[in-house]
Amino acid sequence: MSSSPRRMPAEWEAHERTWMAWPSGSYTLGESDAEADQARGCWASVANAIVPFEPVTVVVNPGDESVARQWLDERVEILTAPLNDAWMRDIGPTFVREPDGSLSAVNWVFNGWGAQSWAQWDKDAKIAGVIAQATGVQRLDSGLVNEGGGIHVNGAGAVLVTDTVQLGEGRNPDWTREQVEAELERTLGTNRTIWLKRGLTRDYDEFGTRGHVDIVACFADAETVLVHDQRNPEHPDFAVSREVIAQMQAEGFRVVPVPAPETLRDDEGWVDYSYINHYIVNGAVILCAFNDPGDERAAAILREVYPGREIVLVDARPLFARGGGIHCITQQQPLVG
Repeated sequence: MSSSPRRMPAEWEAHERTWMAWPSGSYTLGESDAEADQARGCWASVANAIVPFEPVTVVVNPGDESVARQWLDERVEILTAPLNDAWMRDIGPTFVREPDGSLSAVNWVFNGWGAQSWAQWDKDAKIAGVIAQATGVQRLDSGLVNEGGGIHVNGAGAVLVTDTVQLGEGRNPDWTREQVEAELERTLGTNRTIWLKRGLTRDYDEFGTRGHVDIVACFADAETVLVHDQRNPEHPDFAVSREVIAQMQAEGFRVVPVPAPETLRDDEGWVDYSYINHYIVNGAVILCAFNDPGDERAAAILREVYPGREIVLVDARPLFARGGGIHCITQQQPLVG
């Protein structure tokens, strides 16, 4: 058992709301009006798909409120705060539940996915605190350089991480594996840290995260792990999938391989299109779609894995072109209690 009194609820537990951020600058908006509208349309399509199921609040950079309002469903709430980028899973807080049922907001150290040369994070590093204040919950500061996309919990003590994120040179080069595990236990209440060797190949390109786990594997319940299954041996992720499937089976979990889309390449090289990067909301799952024959196959698998939830497909290709997916731009706030 964990010695920590707190616990990070699993994503499938009841939510109070979803938090997102509005794309407002940097590479995310691109270099043309068409690229900017593509980004806005994609972020909005995710928010608008979620809001029929639970409340959504989008953090918007000052001055962008009117353009955001044009794209967002009227039910989506807006909170104004300065932003560098729009990946809420990583810049926002990780909510955990205290023994009395109240929430705390874990404030990781955010440094632009390992202080990457193209990243700016002076504003994004403050967003977890902004949201903690807005929600009226206690802020729980951590000295670990980490992002929400770099962890995935089953709500029953286990957490998935990767060697190249938590122990990466640009994040925590002086931390030991034991120190990382102890800090995850303190903040998340976990007692079993499962270390994957690496993430997907594309995630190590220029705008990648250097190995976030939430595109490779995720828990679907306390004993079940969904794994990205690249079945084409020509793709470099074929080896990654084989590694992770074997490791999760050895760890004693029920493994459900989710076949990768049939699309293998785009203009930049090998794709990291993944159905693992979905987001669970109250009564539904928001699933990445790629205009690919694999979309409906993945949807059918998720209908079996998440019985009673509606599977809502949203075209995620504009997100993946910018370095992430649907899970990367969303962050759940659990219900109090």
